[in-house]
Parts: sequence; C-alpha cells; structure tokens
Amino acid sequence: MVSASHSPAQNESMAPIARLSGIRNCFGDECVHDGLSLELPPGRITALVGGSGTGKTVLLRTLSMLRRPDAGQLELFGEDALAVGERAQRDLRRRIGLLFQGGALFTALTVLENVMLPLREHTSLRGHWLEELAMSKVLLAGLPADSAGKYPAELSGGMVKRAALARALALDPRLLILDEPTSGLDPIAAAGFDDLIRELTDSLGLTVIQATHDLDSIWRGSDVVAFLARKRVLAFAPAAELAQRDEPELVAYFQGSRSAEYAKLGTSQPGTSRGSA
Repeated sequence: MVSASHSPAQNESMAPIARLSGIRNCFGDECVHDGLSLELPPGRITALVGGSGTGKTVLLRTLSMLRRPDAGQLELFGEDALAVGERAQRDLRRRIGLLFQGGALFTALTVLENVMLPLREHTSLRGHWLEELAMSKVLLAGLPADSAGKYPAELSGGMVKRAALARALALDPRLLILDEPTSGLDPIAAAGFDDLIRELTDSLGLTVIQATHDLDSIWRGSDVVAFLARKRVLAFAPAAELAQRDEPELVAYFQGSRSAEYAKLGTSQPGTSRGSA
C-alpha cells in the first residue's frame, strides 16, 4: 500500500489536465454538443475524432477558452476556468499552446517574428534574449536554423506546420491543442510530424489533444481516442478497443480496410513508425 505521505503527490500527478463536464455548445437553436464530458489524462496524446459536423473544432475552442460554452463546466489545471476572473483566465491561457488548422501564421512576418509574438506579449524579454528564446523554439520544432528568416510563403506545407508548432510552444505550455495538424501533408511529412509530437510529449511532459481525421495519426500517434457522436463523447479508449465496439458510428469509422489492417497487426502503439497503409 502506498504511504499517506506519497499519495497526495501521486493523486496530483494523475489528475486530469483538463476536465469538461456537461458541456453544451449551441448556434441558435442547433446544439452541436449537449451533455458532453471529457477528461484529458496527463502526459498523453488524445485524438479527437468524429464525423463531419460533430463539433471537433468547436470543442477545441471551448477547451482553449476561445469560446464560452452555453452550459457546463470547464476545469483546467485544477481550476474552474469559467468562474475565475479575467486575469486568472489569461494566466490559464498562457499554459495552453494552440496550433490552428492551416497554421495561421502572419504572412508579413518571418518565422522567427511569428514565434516572438507571444513572447513579446506575455514576457518582459527583449532584444537578443527574445530572439534566442524564439530561435530555440524554432529548432525544437524540427526546423533548420535558416528557416527562421523566411516568410510563410517561402515554406513547404510541413514547414508551415512546424513553424506554427514553434509558436504554440513559445510559452512552454502544459497543454498542447492541435487542430488537424497533418491535414494537407504528404504521408512522409505527416509521419514526421506525428513522430515529433510524440517526442515532444515524452521529453517535455506535454498533454496533447489533436482533432484529426488522419487514420495513421489516430492509430499510430495517439494513446487514446475521444470519439464524438450524438452531441457528446460517445467513446473514450485506445483505437484498437474502439475498433471492436459495435456502436454504428464506431463500426462505420473504424471497420474500413485500413483500420482492419491496423487492428490485425496490433499497431495501435505509441511511437511506432507510420506504415505504408
């Protein structure tokens, strides 16, 4: 039995980084979420999946405090994110890194200048200290040093994603939120990005949630899958387990030929290389 002196620390380390309870998100009379609940386990990569119109991006915006839900509770890092004041909300947002779909880089700024933006806004760093820290994030995202002076239009699709990731990492977040991070990338670039996210998760102790429709990322790059359907999280489990469920939505999503091959090979393992399927 664990001694009492150790159990509080253990409980704290296992506490969810984020907890959503009874979330309702509506647009007029139409609700995309109603009674949705989800907990993000610390140090894990959660894939957020579901059919079109299930509100994956809306849920990420709620989680990142860019959209206030119409009902429900949001707890971040042990705090009631919807009840605290504006200053406390800003502090919570600083602990979240967000990679928007498509990167959303400022086209008139270089990669380095894009990464420096959150550092200018939220820290007192200036001059060469600011540039050095921003450059460290560029390198951390797997970009070559000479890319720092380039503009987004001069980058490949994969490099744009990595530049956006460098900006998301600028303030050393605990929670990293990714919206379709491999969308538009070729299989090799997508595999490299998945591997990078796994490496950063393990080395930095990040908690990651990524909305994705990429089956390779779902099977190879996630620890657990949150499946959206019926306006809520219908299932929360590793992909290999969801592929065995009999709910119609899960059957339709996971029992295609590619998922069947993954399930047969038992490749729903963190950190494995992306196959040719």
